[in-house]
Amino acid sequence: MSRDTLTGSRIRERRLIIGMKQADLARHAGVSASYLNLIEHNRRRIGGKLLLDIAAILDVEASVLSEGAETALLATLREVAALHPRQPVELDKTEEFAGRFPEWARLIDVMAQRQSSLEQTVVTLTDRMTHDPQLATALHDMLGAVTAIRSTSSILVQTEEIEPEWRDRFQRNINEDAQRLTEGSQALVAFLNGETSQTDQFTTPQDEIEAFFSQSGYYFPDLETCATHEAAALEIKEMIERSPEILVSASGRSQTQNLLFRYWRDAHALPTEGLLDQVSIHGLEPDAIAALNKVDLGSVMRRLASIPGSILAPLITDDRFDIGADGVGLAVCDSSGTLTQRKPLQGFPLPRFGAACPLWSLYQSLSRPLIALREVAEQSGRDTSQFETLAFAAPVTAPQFGAVPLLEAHMLIVPLSKRGDATNFVQARPIGVSCRICPRASCVGRREPSIWASGL
Repeated sequence: MSRDTLTGSRIRERRLIIGMKQADLARHAGVSASYLNLIEHNRRRIGGKLLLDIAAILDVEASVLSEGAETALLATLREVAALHPRQPVELDKTEEFAGRFPEWARLIDVMAQRQSSLEQTVVTLTDRMTHDPQLATALHDMLGAVTAIRSTSSILVQTEEIEPEWRDRFQRNINEDAQRLTEGSQALVAFLNGETSQTDQFTTPQDEIEAFFSQSGYYFPDLETCATHEAAALEIKEMIERSPEILVSASGRSQTQNLLFRYWRDAHALPTEGLLDQVSIHGLEPDAIAALNKVDLGSVMRRLASIPGSILAPLITDDRFDIGADGVGLAVCDSSGTLTQRKPLQGFPLPRFGAACPLWSLYQSLSRPLIALREVAEQSGRDTSQFETLAFAAPVTAPQFGAVPLLEAHMLIVPLSKRGDATNFVQARPIGVSCRICPRASCVGRREPSIWASGL
């Protein structure tokens, strides 16, 4: 019997552990005791809102009931195997391996997480050092101080007779420029060593926003329960005030407030319970859900990206997808192509600064507004991760004669299942994160050389 058909057994086991009667659980869940009995004996499948309600009553994650406690570990082992598609791996014995050698399995999990973290650090630092405007300003200030010191010292050396008043002024200028150079170089070294705090001059609003949303997993259930705009405003204010160590700049707080208000409006138009029920029926089809609820496609994409993977994954029956703990990713840009909202995924990082890959369907949709685009894309890198991307661009301003419409584009990023044999991969269009860190040297969309020594 497969893991997903044992949900009822796990519900019964959990109920017995906490000492709850079957009748009590049925009453709290709003179903009959006889129906719950069929579920617990695996004679009725369960999913959607009922599974979430029972999980909440039993005080356990829905994924633990639907897939088992070791789902994340098994998923990691399969992902590690998929990193080497040409290396034969007995994927059908993954559960047996994890069961017989649990400590080895956890060690592989830890090493995989560390490797992923190091790779993401390289991508982030490279992107930041290349495009961070504040870092560029710091380097420019240091070069300016060096130039000023050299010019002033040249005057002192090459001029034989200088009035004492001017000599004192030149020496004072050298001392001030040297102090400015020292402070700038110390701050720069601290930044490159990863020792700068979140309140130093190199923190950007984009860093603050990403840290704030990442800390909550891009999911804010307390905000979703606010019934009015006033209640949402109060909750948002308190959320921002509780994060002074993250949201340190006025710009960061202002942008975060705007994104949270948009989150609340989306949740108000698409409540979680109804959305999950529709996902269980239609799957990851934003256009179908948008039509049912009479909302725009962008709102549905943002809502799907906000649902945690532990809640979303049990509802997806399409075996093409491999929804992990991060759920699905999201990239939103304006007419200039600037990313205004992002939710990265493992294997699909999103640049903080500068432009992303021009081959993304996100940017293709800007030239084809109101046309929904769907394609399978393969990210550059040694793991050849594949994703299904769904993109859509639409005007955000009312049409006016003589006015240029302002467009906003959304791209939903859904990870596809990884197979042990590379020949099983579907035909995908190769893309990258940004030219600076993309190893595909022959790409037609390349704007600048890659930092990698050789390309694919």
